Order: sequence, then C-alpha cells, then structure tokens
Amino acid sequence: MHTILRKAWFRIAVALAIVAIACLNLIADFAMVDFGVDQGLPAGAEWFCAFGLLSTLLWMYLEILRLLALLRP
Repeated sequence: MHTILRKAWFRIAVALAIVAIACLNLIADFAMVDFGVDQGLPAGAEWFCAFGLLSTLLWMYLEILRLLALLRP
C-alpha cells in the first residue's frame, strides 16, 4: 500500500512540474507576441504566434486534466 501511495505522489509531483513548465511556456509565448508587435513583424508571424499560444494552452489544459485525474480519490 505504501509503495502505491509513494508512486502516486511521485506522479502528482511530475504532473505539477509539467504544468509549471507549461505556464512558463505560456509566458514565453506572450513575450514573443509582445516582441512581434514591437518589431512590426509581418502577418505570417501572427499565425506563428497564434499557433504557439494555441498549442501551449491545449498542452496546459490536458496536463491540468491529467493532474485532476490523479488527484481524484
């Protein structure tokens, strides 16, 4: 029983670390958008930034769902 509980806490800690990395990636995506606006990048860069934001939000959403599933009793 204790081994299962230890493995569950390890999986929860890993999931929390992944969510933290996804949050940092989201901050980096917003910084990239801000940089693009300041530099006046062309329209193609807008799509690149939008795709980056979308993929990061999707990744974060899935990881939060995985974390909630691990926390479920």
